[in-house]
Amino acid sequence: MRPDAVILYGPPAAGKDTVTAALTALDDRYVHFDRLKVGANAGAPYRAASADELDRLQAEGAILYANERYGNVYAIDRPRLDDLTTAGRVPVVHLGQVAGIHTLHAEYPARWVTVLLWCPREVTATRARQRGSTDVAERLTVWDETKTDLAAADMDVFDVVLRTDQRPPDEAAVHIHRALTDRARAVPPVWDKVD
Repeated sequence: MRPDAVILYGPPAAGKDTVTAALTALDDRYVHFDRLKVGANAGAPYRAASADELDRLQAEGAILYANERYGNVYAIDRPRLDDLTTAGRVPVVHLGQVAGIHTLHAEYPARWVTVLLWCPREVTATRARQRGSTDVAERLTVWDETKTDLAAADMDVFDVVLRTDQRPPDEAAVHIHRALTDRARAVPPVWDKVD
C-alpha cells in the first residue's frame, strides 16, 4: 500500500507553516518535510546543502523537484520522503509551484492529499510584515506569480481548498486530516472560493 503524504500549495504567508503545526498537534504522524536548501540562511526548517551536493543528488536521480526562489534553490528529495514514510510518518510538503505538484504526483508513489491554502494579496502583505519579513515587496511579487500559476492550473489537482484568512489553523488541519483519512469521501472535502 502506498504511504500517505500531504502537499500544501499556496502563496507566501498563506499559512503553510501554521497549518503544518496544527496538523502535527492534531496527529503526531504528520511531520513537516524539510526541503534541501542551497543558499543563504539554510537552517531549520530546511536541510542545508551545497550546490555540489545538490548536483550529486540530481545525478543519482534522488531529486524529485527543485525550484529557485529568493536567490536560493529548494529541493525535494526521494531519500528523505522514503525515510519519513518508512517510519510511518505523513510528510507535509510545502510548494509554491503547480509544476512541483504534478512532479510529486507522477514521481513519488504516495496517496497524496493536495491542498490549496489561499489568502488575498493584502493578507500576505500584512502577515509578512507581522512576522518581520524584510522583503515584503518580493513576497508580493511571488504572490502575483502564484496567482498566475494557479490561474493556468487545472483546479482538479487539489483535493481541498482552504482560505486561511477565513478559517483558523486548527479547523484547516481537521479538514486536511479528514481528506487524508476519509478516502471513501463520506464527508465531501472543503472547497473555499478563491478570489
